[in-house]
Amino acid sequence: MTDQLRKIVPHIVVFLVFILASLIYFSPVLQGKKIFQSDIAQYIGMSKERNDYKEKTGEESYWTNSAFGGMPTYQLGANYPHDYIKKLDKTIRFLPRPADYLFLYFIGFYILLLMLNVDWKLAGIGALAFGFSTYLIIILGVGHNAKAHAIGYFPFVLAGILLAFKKKYIAGFLLTAFAMALEINANHYQMTYYLFLLVLVMGIVFLIDAFKKKQLPHFFKTIGILAVAVILAVATNATNLMATQEYAKWSTRGISDLTINPDGSPKENTSGLDKIYITQYSYGLFESLDLYVPRLLGGGNDEKIGDNSNTYQYLTKQGVPPAQAKDFVEGQAAHMMYWGAQPGTAGPAYIGAIIIFLFVFSLFLLKGKLKWWLLIGSLISLALSWGHNFNLLTNFMIDYFPLYDKFRAVTSIQVLLELCFPILAILGLKELLDTSVEKKEKLNALKWSVLISLGTLVGLFLVKGTLDFSHVNDAYYRQQFDQMGLNQLMKSIKEDRAALYTKDLFRSFVLVALAAAAVWLLMKEKLKTNYALLIVGVLILIDLVGVDKRYVNQDDFVSARYLDNPFPTTAIDKQILEDKGYYRVFNTQESINGASTSFLHKSIGGYHAGKPMRLQDLFEYQIAKNNVAVLNMLNVKYIIRPNDKGELYPAKNPYANGSAWFVNELKATNSANEEMGALDSLNVKTTAVFDKSKFSEIAPESFHVDSTATIELTDYKPNMLMYKANNKNEGVAVFSEMYYPHGWKVTIDGQQTDEFRVNYALRALKIPAGTHEIVFKFDPQVVKTGSTITLASNVLLFLLLLGGIFYGYKHTKETEA
Repeated sequence: MTDQLRKIVPHIVVFLVFILASLIYFSPVLQGKKIFQSDIAQYIGMSKERNDYKEKTGEESYWTNSAFGGMPTYQLGANYPHDYIKKLDKTIRFLPRPADYLFLYFIGFYILLLMLNVDWKLAGIGALAFGFSTYLIIILGVGHNAKAHAIGYFPFVLAGILLAFKKKYIAGFLLTAFAMALEINANHYQMTYYLFLLVLVMGIVFLIDAFKKKQLPHFFKTIGILAVAVILAVATNATNLMATQEYAKWSTRGISDLTINPDGSPKENTSGLDKIYITQYSYGLFESLDLYVPRLLGGGNDEKIGDNSNTYQYLTKQGVPPAQAKDFVEGQAAHMMYWGAQPGTAGPAYIGAIIIFLFVFSLFLLKGKLKWWLLIGSLISLALSWGHNFNLLTNFMIDYFPLYDKFRAVTSIQVLLELCFPILAILGLKELLDTSVEKKEKLNALKWSVLISLGTLVGLFLVKGTLDFSHVNDAYYRQQFDQMGLNQLMKSIKEDRAALYTKDLFRSFVLVALAAAAVWLLMKEKLKTNYALLIVGVLILIDLVGVDKRYVNQDDFVSARYLDNPFPTTAIDKQILEDKGYYRVFNTQESINGASTSFLHKSIGGYHAGKPMRLQDLFEYQIAKNNVAVLNMLNVKYIIRPNDKGELYPAKNPYANGSAWFVNELKATNSANEEMGALDSLNVKTTAVFDKSKFSEIAPESFHVDSTATIELTDYKPNMLMYKANNKNEGVAVFSEMYYPHGWKVTIDGQQTDEFRVNYALRALKIPAGTHEIVFKFDPQVVKTGSTITLASNVLLFLLLLGGIFYGYKHTKETEA
């Protein structure tokens, strides 16, 4: 075996281990099953019309009418021309989902550690520790695939940057360019933004280090090279970025034209999201310790406590039948175990007790810029995750830091901490194995890390008596239980919360003690290095996988057929689908926050992080106040609502305006506020209002509409609507479609014309007298322009890759010679 082959074999073995670990954890995929992910089920509902159209015609539709009255499909799985980076990504993620994302976690982190000169064995342990971090597994369980996708490429990007700072400029440039292109292509800009924050911290720390070492020319040269790599990566994703930016301004991520709230009070209008909405999910300060002890605050919203729980025992003693008591324990009681500061959580963001122990160990042993970059990045991540519990920092970021106010759920910034901790932990082990580091220094680091790690756990046990294990909703439930004659039930639930607290404290204590013992025996040369690493690695896996399985396991998998059809057709659906006309459905049970209706019907609701702003406004200002006229103008023909017995049924709305209609009068308003206010009492069948501050070329007019005037939809595709209009007089037609200012091309008898917006959200068109064919076609220019840039950038990137390979080969030959 040649020396080169000997060097490659360990990496091949590790690669195979990662594949095996990914498939074993998600073993049901080998049976053709799929994991049921709630968010993905909603996504399937939202994207069904687009997918069906693509399957039927082979044509890509960039518009769908199945959700929110109509919206672009840019964030609903749209495929763009020349998106070769997406093809590369699919090649890397060759395993069945979600094993592909777990494998991506592993391989990326492994490469990053290799770039940090970490031995392959340690790198393998670190990769498994990162990949099995509980939060990263939980997001796969609930369907945050884009988030997992973006996180998976974090280490690749950092590896490229670090390679460039090592003066391997060509390799660093190419890896950064490709990794950043893949990162952007993952399409979760919040995660990419958080990565940018971590890189910014790295840049500041490395700048200070370069200044001290008088290496500023190298620093700025590296920054320049990396900047070009990032620009090229952005350009390879031009279509998606440009289309998303265009849509974002029209969505709830943009700025509303309204300056008053639904109650008439002044509205705080910013370019981003509302602060309350941004910080709705904020980590509690004490809750942060569940990074170390998983069920310190009860775990998640569905924490199984079993037949041995205090709650079960109390209920059965009160005469509740065992089956009923079990149902309560597995249902409502499981949802009540979490008593943290957030509205709810699928599970703790547990990093691992051993990883945190090794992280502390590394702080005493590691020196240099890497330590400070990773530590500062971790602390900033933790502090920002506190959200409204640390308003001083949070408000500063929202008010002054660019784009920070575009993203919600600040708790998710802990992904940076979940990345940095394992890196530092493994670097600490690397220092432990370094024979050039004094043994006394290692022992001192072990002493302090054990005292801090185990001391924290002991301290948490001692303060247990001062905690009341209460949640903000407990008073409500206590009142319910008292009415049922179960006045001690809440006490039993608190006892179970306390039991979880104690059990996991003991669990973390034992795991840290065992890991510390292995490190100590290694230092004392009573345990060989390979055995010590094997013990630590196995303990890490037992720790993390044991917690992961509480929240994502085989029970979460269903047949592929079920997941492909997550919203089975109900009797209500069948009744509505008997109507073959063109209309919309409003489901009062999901309002505008669910996609089950969009799966089979054209809905005014949906499920999306960036809803159309004007539809959201119509709901808050009109529909929520039971203004049926607004439903009529949106062509809502069926309203799914409960009857007197609480049973759902499809109420037919005979007053729906239809797909289009001629109005008698076109009235002007001076602002968006006036336009929205006019809808309070507007007869939408005869009158339309427009905002003359936006459409100054349109003039108020009156029209004669006789009984023979008609306009009807004659052909429908998601991205093309054809109408036939017949009117003896010139008039204005209103269409029950959402007005979107980009991409729609309108023709009357083949001649292009301009539409305008009426009734705050709908399309309108001036139509000459006579019979005419009107066509609305969505053919966005942004896709064409972006695709041209994408193609050119991909070609350039490929040529640079070939050049880099040729240079590397030539350099190797010259070195050998």
